[in-house]
Amino acid sequence: MSDFYDFALPGLDGVPIELSKLKGKAVLVVNTASKCGFTPQYEGLQALWARHRANGLVVVGVPSDDFGHQEPGDSVQIGQFCARNYGVSFPMAAKSDVTGPHTIPLFRWLAANGGFLSRPRWNFYKYIIGRDGSLRTWFTSITSPDSERFQTAIERVVLDH
Repeated sequence: MSDFYDFALPGLDGVPIELSKLKGKAVLVVNTASKCGFTPQYEGLQALWARHRANGLVVVGVPSDDFGHQEPGDSVQIGQFCARNYGVSFPMAAKSDVTGPHTIPLFRWLAANGGFLSRPRWNFYKYIIGRDGSLRTWFTSITSPDSERFQTAIERVVLDH
């Protein structure tokens, strides 16, 4: 089985996001969408990034149109939407399949490591990767980045040196 650091994602801005460059950092991977009821979670994700970035947390957004056609835009439209509405400055991948027959390798790895129930069933599933590259835990869409349970999980991996 592959290692978390073996993957690269095409970047929203055209620059690949090489996960190997994130070794030793805590990483939060989130499948996102611009026209979803959970889209306001971008605000909480940006706040996490701002608060914990200096401590080694990297948030990686992975836009996907897999659920309800809620990410219809292209890379430019997605980037503009995220910056204009939520001030998103964390790394964003290009729109990708996170479920189904064309699932990108990173999300296949997340499902293999998290188990059947960890496969995203909607937008804004959240996967917390420890500094050692292991999947520590995951959360469904209904868990807000602002929730105490989620904040505790993030702080646990950020403080794990």
